[in-house]
Amino acid sequence: MKKQLLFIAVTILATVVCFADNGAIVAAVPAKEITLPPPDMKGGKPLMECLALRKSSREFSDKELSQQQLSNLLWAAFGINRLDGKRTAPTAMNVQDPMIYVAMKDGLYLYEPIGYVLQLVMAKDVRAECGEQEFHKNVPVDLIYVSNIKKFSGDKPENLNLAWGHIGFISQNVYLYCASEGLSTVVCGWVNYPQLEKTMGLPEGCKVILTQPVGYPK
Repeated sequence: MKKQLLFIAVTILATVVCFADNGAIVAAVPAKEITLPPPDMKGGKPLMECLALRKSSREFSDKELSQQQLSNLLWAAFGINRLDGKRTAPTAMNVQDPMIYVAMKDGLYLYEPIGYVLQLVMAKDVRAECGEQEFHKNVPVDLIYVSNIKKFSGDKPENLNLAWGHIGFISQNVYLYCASEGLSTVVCGWVNYPQLEKTMGLPEGCKVILTQPVGYPK
């Protein structure tokens, strides 16, 4: 009986842990919070070289990004770069309406720039819903850009135009980071927006604007 109980315990343990390449034990169940390393703000190629290399690419390897690369990527996109809390991309009247959701194979996370934290939203792989193209299913990281329209003052039709502009700044930051790092990326608008917003459980007033997969070239 004891041997049977031991076997069951070992079997259960084996289903909830896996071994990383370096031999460390990593939980198979997604962490509710991932604290990324501080971004490297001094590395990368010169700006003019990045502009020369900037391009859209729709071919991705399934090779995972490191946590350092993910931290650098998200900080470049819309991280805090000043003591007053302002960011690497501008927003009208500093409303800071954009939110960056990070879709990976183990779940959907929300980027919190204070402390470089990824907060688990759901332990579900939603990458296939990030766009109609086939590559979304296996790309290591799919960024989902969401605007909280309620942060704007008043219910004005131009608010959505401003939100689109804000996401444009962020997506270009990602393009430049990828050019510097030798990664592939492309902005995607061919998305079933109502379905993705429903899957994500976005509150009223929050809208998906665009998605942007990021990964190594295939």
